[in-house]
Amino acid sequence: MANEQDRQPARDPQDLERLLIARQWAGDIDGMVALFEPDAVIDSGEKDLTHGREAIRALFAEIIATGRKFQRGEQRPAAINGDLALTSTRLPDGTITTEVARRQADGTWLWVIDRYSVAW
Repeated sequence: MANEQDRQPARDPQDLERLLIARQWAGDIDGMVALFEPDAVIDSGEKDLTHGREAIRALFAEIIATGRKFQRGEQRPAAINGDLALTSTRLPDGTITTEVARRQADGTWLWVIDRYSVAW
């Protein structure tokens, strides 16, 4: 697992997915959580949304404990409007994810909303 000083920030919203997958494969839960704003929300398709970094940390710990690995997919170019970006990826199983990222004061990007699947 990497320590905070070794973690590269997302300088482009397109970096977020790559960083999330690399950190998940390495078992770096804190590094995964660091890609989200403190009040971010994840819609993993479960009954309730996951709000905030502590809940996101618990969700990722649960996923890692199962041994499930996130898969790389085909990213669409981010749709950027000012300090907001819409990112999306088609996964190998055909699932499409969507996320909203926000540019931070230092120019890096963090996710604010993450939806695992746009199908319902």
